[in-house]
Amino acid sequence: MRYAIRHVTRFEYAEPAAFARCNLRLKPIDWPGQQLESYHLSVEPGGHTYPARAEAGLAHVVRLVVAEPAKTLTIESTATVTVDRMIPVPDASDPTLGDIAIAARASRDMSAASPANYLFPSPLIPIDDEIARWCAQDLDPDRGALDAGIALARRIQSEFSFDTTATLVDTTPHEAFAKRGGVCQDFAQIMISGMRAAGLPAAYASGYLRTLPPPGQPRLVGADATHAWVLLWCGPERGWVGLDPTNGIWMASDHVLMAVGRDYADIAPIDGIVLGSGAQKMDVSVDVEPLETVAA
Repeated sequence: MRYAIRHVTRFEYAEPAAFARCNLRLKPIDWPGQQLESYHLSVEPGGHTYPARAEAGLAHVVRLVVAEPAKTLTIESTATVTVDRMIPVPDASDPTLGDIAIAARASRDMSAASPANYLFPSPLIPIDDEIARWCAQDLDPDRGALDAGIALARRIQSEFSFDTTATLVDTTPHEAFAKRGGVCQDFAQIMISGMRAAGLPAAYASGYLRTLPPPGQPRLVGADATHAWVLLWCGPERGWVGLDPTNGIWMASDHVLMAVGRDYADIAPIDGIVLGSGAQKMDVSVDVEPLETVAA
């Protein structure tokens, strides 16, 4: 499937902002089963952009500097991406959770995609005893990795309520877990916290969902904004496998991966500083339009 992606973020300031310096992580990465064909970034009323290095995780980072006073700032990102990703099928040959925990610690891979980078607590996803005990019900070390991963994702989807009013962007996994509600970021963080507590390499994935589903299929939750889900490393043969606890499904052809990190702080689509006074308003719109089906 080929997708046309349009991501627009508009900031409005009560008083002209004197200066803004932002990191933009809006360009989708190449990933197994996914290829970026084209990309364009525009900023109004303008500013200086230049590439920057990702401090952690896998992301295309662009630094934006706006040095002229402005009451509005509109950042528009457009991309064309081809996704040809099959739904994983667990089988008896899959490594167990115990196997992948051992293999991840033995890995000598020093790249940003190394499983060793995603074994330990991170600033926004600490180890939590309550979450660890709850997730452990699905994470027996002798269980097949894929079977265990999708079981946990589906249990989160069935036992937690999607509620945009329950949490904020800085809500901790512990708070969202106690409420049994939240949004995609909360569910991904809860799942990652539980997996890391079990010694498993789990990464935070940021990206997009197809806006309109195929005929006869339900619309996925989270399709109107950037989405978050989980990547579980399942050994050198399987590699990283995506799990979406918000919808209780695998990462497949409806998911477009934008960036991968330890947590949201590594790969936030936009972050930075603005110098000014008064209130700020931000509006975000996302559209992921199917263009055509990839030929078999």
